[in-house]
Amino acid sequence: MKRVFNFYAGPATLPYEVIEEASKNVLNFMNLGLSILEISHRSKEFDDVIKTAAKDMKELLNLGDDYSVLFLQGGASLQFAMIPMNFLGREETADYVDTGRWSSKAIKEAKLFGNVNVIASSKDKNYNYIPDLNRINFTKDASYVHITSNNTIYGTQFHEFPDTGKTPLIVDMSSDFMCRELDMKKFSLVYAGAQKNVGPAGVTVVIIKKDMLERIKREVPIILKYETHVGKDSLYNTPSVFGVYVIGLVMKWLKNTGGIKEIERINREKAKLLYDAIDEMSDFYVGVVEKNSRSLMNVTFRIRNESLEAKFVEEAKKNDIIGIKGHRSVGGLRASIYNAMPIEGVKTLVDFMKNFAIKNG
Repeated sequence: MKRVFNFYAGPATLPYEVIEEASKNVLNFMNLGLSILEISHRSKEFDDVIKTAAKDMKELLNLGDDYSVLFLQGGASLQFAMIPMNFLGREETADYVDTGRWSSKAIKEAKLFGNVNVIASSKDKNYNYIPDLNRINFTKDASYVHITSNNTIYGTQFHEFPDTGKTPLIVDMSSDFMCRELDMKKFSLVYAGAQKNVGPAGVTVVIIKKDMLERIKREVPIILKYETHVGKDSLYNTPSVFGVYVIGLVMKWLKNTGGIKEIERINREKAKLLYDAIDEMSDFYVGVVEKNSRSLMNVTFRIRNESLEAKFVEEAKKNDIIGIKGHRSVGGLRASIYNAMPIEGVKTLVDFMKNFAIKNG
């Protein structure tokens, strides 16, 4: 089968060996005579799948029993509302950092439940940098601090996280989850749509420190309580069975690859290849983001002659490079180079960029 290089921001490329294994089990899961698409979420076989996926994820992230791994639905967008619904009282304040479209949406939802203090923003420069939080005063007795670690549309990423003391730090890691080594114990809650780095669309991973359950501020609908899903091991309602299964396969792939440390090394090599190419051809291409805020996952750039960008996208397709067009809200070009993007894909893109610049320069 011919494979193209998929640079879409999400749903994104998956490891080919994961796709191969999943395709077999779509036909006959564990030789049970039925598909993984048909299996009951209450069956012993799927119970093993979901528990193993959670166990492997915790092992890769070096998390202990004081954290729970949840496999929920509704995407990061539902988490924008669930977090303040559970943890922000009407008369209380939460600190938010605004670094782009998704953090802005999270702020909008939080304002429905309590007070929001936007402690830092990069909106003044069209979100092309990450604010320095070392000089920020956090709100005294804030319910939590919320950060979006990687900004898919703009191509920026936090390279360090603030010390928030006793205030819980909550992070939307939708587009850089498990891409690099982090001390996950810094975070009280992390959430991520699976469709970037760890699986297919339809599953939202939530990593929650169990003592957060004691902070729930109001009566919350049962299905929107984190306590409900922790207590039922993500099985309160029917989960995305196939999605969780594929996440489990990706966790095994990550372990076989060498874990988070090795995948970070690979990710940094890929990002360097692409950023070096942009910088070396700066008379033709221009990076959008300030260099100290560049993302390992989403590389955004423009052609100085912007009228050539549509041609770049079309010719890239002919060279088996897809998904390179920037988000409709900002335009330009974007290469999403998540965990499963092979180095060969980035090298192919860089070679194409060089040839395109020579032909159109």
